[in-house]
Amino acid sequence: MGVTVDVQQVYKYPFEQVVASFLRKYPNPMDKNVISVITTEEKRDVSTGIIYRKRIAVCRNVVPEILRKVSILKVPSIELEEESWLNPRERNMAIRSHCLTWTQYASMKEESVFRESMENPNWTEFIQRGRISITGAGFLNCILETFASTFLRQGAQKGIRIMEMLLKEQCGAPSAE
Repeated sequence: MGVTVDVQQVYKYPFEQVVASFLRKYPNPMDKNVISVITTEEKRDVSTGIIYRKRIAVCRNVVPEILRKVSILKVPSIELEEESWLNPRERNMAIRSHCLTWTQYASMKEESVFRESMENPNWTEFIQRGRISITGAGFLNCILETFASTFLRQGAQKGIRIMEMLLKEQCGAPSAE
């Protein structure tokens, strides 16, 4: 089965500022679930100017304690891998991330894009689609997918709030035009 969560947001800040804030977003006291983010690879394609990054995030296990009675869910942390392709010339950045934990039971994937807004070149559009599918947990599949869907939605909204706060702190008031 699986669940999908779509999110869209326009940040009233230039693309370069939004991307810089995104790359510094975690760890952050506003979200204690993200323990660390480490860049494991970074390279620039000299012909295109595209910057590729691979990062690993370590997050607290947020599965409710009652569900952790199931042995496979009793892990202290969850690892996520994020790959991004920043194209400064085109003013866009594509991001793909997936969960490295529980891969035999669950698939969690997100695809995101930051790009210059068509409405205003000083604004940045953010579009994200997250998908979670759980298998091999028997009757718990549906319960875990429902929890995951709620967590994804809340996490996306929290991420947007953190970005808005960071942008305001680092860049001042948003651009009205």
